[in-house]
Amino acid sequence: MNAYTVEARGQPRFKMETDIRIYSRSCGLLMGRTVDISESGIAAMLTLEAPVGEILELEFTLPSGPVAIHAMVRQKNAFRYGFEFVDTDSLHEVIRRTCRDLAVDQSLSSNIQ
Repeated sequence: MNAYTVEARGQPRFKMETDIRIYSRSCGLLMGRTVDISESGIAAMLTLEAPVGEILELEFTLPSGPVAIHAMVRQKNAFRYGFEFVDTDSLHEVIRRTCRDLAVDQSLSSNIQ
């Protein structure tokens, strides 16, 4: 599996690059680009600042279609933000399946290279 982990995380991350729209109560609409996804959250690059700790609405597209989900800003490192999903009940299976499929795809592509 070509997932990479960070020590503080229990879920493997999988590369996934797509546009993301973020609705913030304090900052309005923010646009960015995702970097990776796990079953518990997503990372994205943003050009405008979002406050750590704020709960936001995220809209992005998975291979299976568009998703809208609430998430908390957990960390910021320069322009890279980490978001933790907070209402995954309805979308957990879709996100889990996406991570599983990305694991297979990325494993196959790393074996080919």
